[in-house]
Formats: sequence, structure tokens, C-alpha cells
Amino acid sequence: MTIAYPLVRNPSCDNLGEVETPPWRDRLRTEDELLEQLELQAEQARRRRAEALKDGADELGSVYKVAQQLGLSWTAVANAIKKYTTE
Repeated sequence: MTIAYPLVRNPSCDNLGEVETPPWRDRLRTEDELLEQLELQAEQARRRRAEALKDGADELGSVYKVAQQLGLSWTAVANAIKKYTTE
């Protein structure tokens, strides 16, 4: 994956195609913002996944049956439902 940093023109260059890499502090800030966004998206995905697991348990009649179909332990399924579907 390529990160697109804002371009900074180097006024001392006559060639407009040459750009400087942003200072490390700016790059770090950009990466921190990206990580924060990704963490939020991952949290939202975990909650949606837990809702789907809960729906599966309702449909199949038990957490055990969902786990069995998915090849997971029933405790992993139960813990995901418990952790991410309660406010």
C-alpha cells in the first residue's frame, strides 16, 4: 500500500516535478490519524461481526451450533457476542 503524503513544492527547484518529502513530524501525524481511523473501523467491524454471530445463534438455536459451523470454539463465539453486542 502506498501512502500519499501532501506534496510540498521545493521553491529552490526549477523543475516543478521535484517535490520534497514532508517532514517526519507531519508524516508521523498523518500515520497516527490513519491508525486512529483504522482502529475505529476495526471496532465497528467487530460489532457488526458479533451481531451476525448473535443472529446466527438465534437462527440455529445455539452458540455451539454457530461455532461448529464456523470451525470456532463456542467460547470464542460466546465471548465475541458478549463483548461486542452489549453497550
